[in-house]
Amino acid sequence: MRAIWKDTTIAESDRTVVVDGNHYFPPDAIVAEHFADSDHTTVCGWKGTANYKHVVVGGQRNENAAWIYREPKDAAKEIAGHVAFWKGVEVVD
Repeated sequence: MRAIWKDTTIAESDRTVVVDGNHYFPPDAIVAEHFADSDHTTVCGWKGTANYKHVVVGGQRNENAAWIYREPKDAAKEIAGHVAFWKGVEVVD
């Protein structure tokens, strides 16, 4: 699977974990130069607290377009440290 924004691959892996229809990419699949930290968080009742990252490509920034559960609840342990996407980031096979 590949995550693409602005015609640029920002993550790639054959080891994604699918939860709630989202592909979660392992940490080593992420192209670090395309991510910037965000202070934004949300809470899921069964997964826990999600921390967000901005996606950055060619000087353009997609605010809070990636999220990660650093310490998910037990029911979602398989996605600990993995990154998922939205806001126009395409995930393709």
